[in-house]
Amino acid sequence: MTDSNTKHAVRVGKVTIGGGSPVVVQSMTNTDTADVVRTAIQIADLAKAGSEIVRITVNNDESARAVPQIRERLEAMDCHVPVVGDFHFNGHKLLADHPDCAATLDKFRINPGNVGKGKKRDGQFAAMIEIAAKLEKPVRIGANWGSLDQELLADMLDTNAASANPLPLPQIYRDAVIRSALESAAQAEDIGLPRDKIIISCKMSRVQDLISVYRRLGEESHYPLHLGLTEAGMGSKGIVASTAALAVLLQEGIGDTIRISLTPEPNGDRTREVIVAQEILQTMGLRSFTPMVTACPGCGRTTSTVFQQLAEDIQTHLRDAMPVWRTQYKGVEDMTVAVMGCVVNGPGESKHANVGISLPGTGERPVAPVYVDGEKTVTLKGDNIAAEFQDIVEKYVTDTYSRETVR
Repeated sequence: MTDSNTKHAVRVGKVTIGGGSPVVVQSMTNTDTADVVRTAIQIADLAKAGSEIVRITVNNDESARAVPQIRERLEAMDCHVPVVGDFHFNGHKLLADHPDCAATLDKFRINPGNVGKGKKRDGQFAAMIEIAAKLEKPVRIGANWGSLDQELLADMLDTNAASANPLPLPQIYRDAVIRSALESAAQAEDIGLPRDKIIISCKMSRVQDLISVYRRLGEESHYPLHLGLTEAGMGSKGIVASTAALAVLLQEGIGDTIRISLTPEPNGDRTREVIVAQEILQTMGLRSFTPMVTACPGCGRTTSTVFQQLAEDIQTHLRDAMPVWRTQYKGVEDMTVAVMGCVVNGPGESKHANVGISLPGTGERPVAPVYVDGEKTVTLKGDNIAAEFQDIVEKYVTDTYSRETVR
């Protein structure tokens, strides 16, 4: 989180961003927003996975008309996650033509590079900000180096070219993104949007550019900051790039809310971006979301895949159980579980976890000692080790964490 002495708090629904609050996890749907049922289901799935704010595309009349219906379906599903409308090019018209959409959304996202060209730009930007101010809606002013205000960029490039000591082109792009966001935020305040309704972001697609831009924003901006590597990519590349950039910034106390912009595999699970965001924050010790499983990578001592399957099964079980556990067992998200594959590090890692098991490696005795809070409690044998260990984990949760309704 950013310095609470300089970054004010912004409320989005019941979620607080900035002001010293924990870093908030966001995500975005990839359904056609006009498809009310599919969009509502995906929002609910993302919220269940742990997304605390969900953004949807609002790009035409059909999607704008769908927003109130989506909210109705979410309420019927007992899903109350804040929903953000993402507007580009025609947002001024959609918000004016569909007041129910504007009133239903919990926040607007506006890209200052995509609100209009020339003389139309200021008027169309002002129209959106005026609606937000009237409805007391927060706004994320999100500049992106892939869609910069071309007039601003051209002016900066011309000025740089005429300079006696011109800056490198990448520096001009970084400067332009920052200037676009900060000048637009100041303009929004002049129009009448309160400072505590503004969040800014400056999305870049390269790790070092993102770090450089947000370090400056951390020093120069009093607005809460939304972090994210835009177009991060697919699979391990997207995860590694996002982690490399955000971990540096978060470690320096920069950032109040994050989104991991992964490209999903065809028919891939959209909730993966939520899980990655949570795991970045949790492995850094900034927040806890779900019990974490420690497991060894395997080696020549562990030619059996039993420990790998058990680690996967336990991690899946813990994540699947968390929507219920989160409401019933206070503190369960801090639990640690170890699933180890041989005697080298197995007993030691198991003792460090709340619940740990050291499975036999190749050639070792076919027994699996289990440790609970550092003490060996039982040795499992036979074909039902996995099921028995899962029962031990379940019992630890019910015996250890206070059973109460967590709000």
